[in-house]
Amino acid sequence: MNYRQAKTGKLMIEILPDKCDFCGCCVGVCPEDAIELKEAEIFIIDERCTNCSKCIWSCPIEVIVFNKEGVLVK
Repeated sequence: MNYRQAKTGKLMIEILPDKCDFCGCCVGVCPEDAIELKEAEIFIIDERCTNCSKCIWSCPIEVIVFNKEGVLVK
């Protein structure tokens, strides 16, 4: 797998934008303001993400997942 660099070394969080309904739940729980929601686009700011996974557990439709090999994909 090709991992994106993040504040902690590897970005383990991935958003599946084609399934996202842009509710903003993940944006509200991110302690680092690492998730941007603009119009119909959502993305993670790699430099800010600490892989805390709060966004994963807050997403009501499970569009945010772990992308690191060996880690459970929600």
